[in-house]
Amino acid sequence: MVLKVAVSPDLIHGDVEPGYGRIADAFRANFASGQEVGAAVTVYRDGDKVVDLWGGYRNGLTRAPWHEDSMVNVFSTTKGVAALAVAVAVSRGLFRYDARVADYWPEFAAAGKGEVTVRQLLAHQAGLSAVTPAPTLDDVADPSRLSPMLASQAPAWPPGTRHGYHAITLGWYESELIRRTDPAGRTLGRFLADEIAGPLGLDLHIGLPASVDRDRIAHVHNWKRAETLLHLNVMPPGFVAASLNPVGLTARTVSVPRNVNAFDGDYNRDDVRSVEIPSANGTATARAVARLYGAAANGGAALGLNEATFEDLAAATTTPSGGMRDKVMHVDVAYSLGMCKPLPHFGFGSSGRAFGTPGFGGSFGLADPDTGIGYAYVMNRLGFHLWSDPRELSLRQALFRDVLGARPQS
Repeated sequence: MVLKVAVSPDLIHGDVEPGYGRIADAFRANFASGQEVGAAVTVYRDGDKVVDLWGGYRNGLTRAPWHEDSMVNVFSTTKGVAALAVAVAVSRGLFRYDARVADYWPEFAAAGKGEVTVRQLLAHQAGLSAVTPAPTLDDVADPSRLSPMLASQAPAWPPGTRHGYHAITLGWYESELIRRTDPAGRTLGRFLADEIAGPLGLDLHIGLPASVDRDRIAHVHNWKRAETLLHLNVMPPGFVAASLNPVGLTARTVSVPRNVNAFDGDYNRDDVRSVEIPSANGTATARAVARLYGAAANGGAALGLNEATFEDLAAATTTPSGGMRDKVMHVDVAYSLGMCKPLPHFGFGSSGRAFGTPGFGGSFGLADPDTGIGYAYVMNRLGFHLWSDPRELSLRQALFRDVLGARPQS
């Protein structure tokens, strides 16, 4: 079972600007109810930091406190960070969303993938959510070994007809696109560090470097896969059933890299933190993710986004011909350019122009162009909701509905 600890109010720190007290109230309530071990939430509005809170324990077992600069693995919240790195590459003319992936990576055309566009790939429509055989961590650490494994995959469905969550693989495909087109041949994690995180001073890494003090990294308190059966009221039954079939697409999608299992706490291992898994192992502060999305929400000039790319990110999604039902998650989802977009059952931000990605266990980062908001919530006690974890939702509801007077969140 996931660890529960009592957190003293004295361990909750930070501040909010006048008018944003509802977020602080919700943050304190999450700890008071015993739902948190350690967590942080940050909000930027029009480039200014208006909420910055942290509290609890970065390790609930040792009672090491969560500090202002504590970082944690944010799982799929990393996807939005990676998508913004891709958007910067597109803005610089390295590749185009509507070009074929094979135009930049000829080997990708194998197994009938020659017509797959970058846009389709980023929308989880390429049918490449699993890798057979599954790569090892050594493969992941060496792009020259990983690249041919990715290129050789046959789609699990005709590309463009359906979508299915590329839970782990998407970031590797994105990274290879950047590596193939970047004059310096950098991976996505290196491109992010050099071109975005470094210049903006963000505590944000895909592939945690040795220079980062490991005492800053929060321990993730996970749950076991079998516990999903106790939470069918919050996890889609179709997803749970599919994930328990070891040879099915859903289980194979999340079973990479080989011998790395989030349910066994493997994302606490330093060898897993240190390689690049741009869909799942970003290590960050809430402050860094919120500032990144805040820059994107305000047109992206601070990131180097051009106007056309920014408008692409804010635009409505294109539903695949087979509908919105995700073949991996078994729920209706809207994807666009590596991001999630709002839906009635996952309504975030103030309008359909919002974009972001939630992470396994409850984290979430988003940009809301209509209000100029960049928002991020991170934590180390994993929850069971695939989106809108109640802890996170209470914070986002306080921000958008109560403070900004925008639409209710869901």
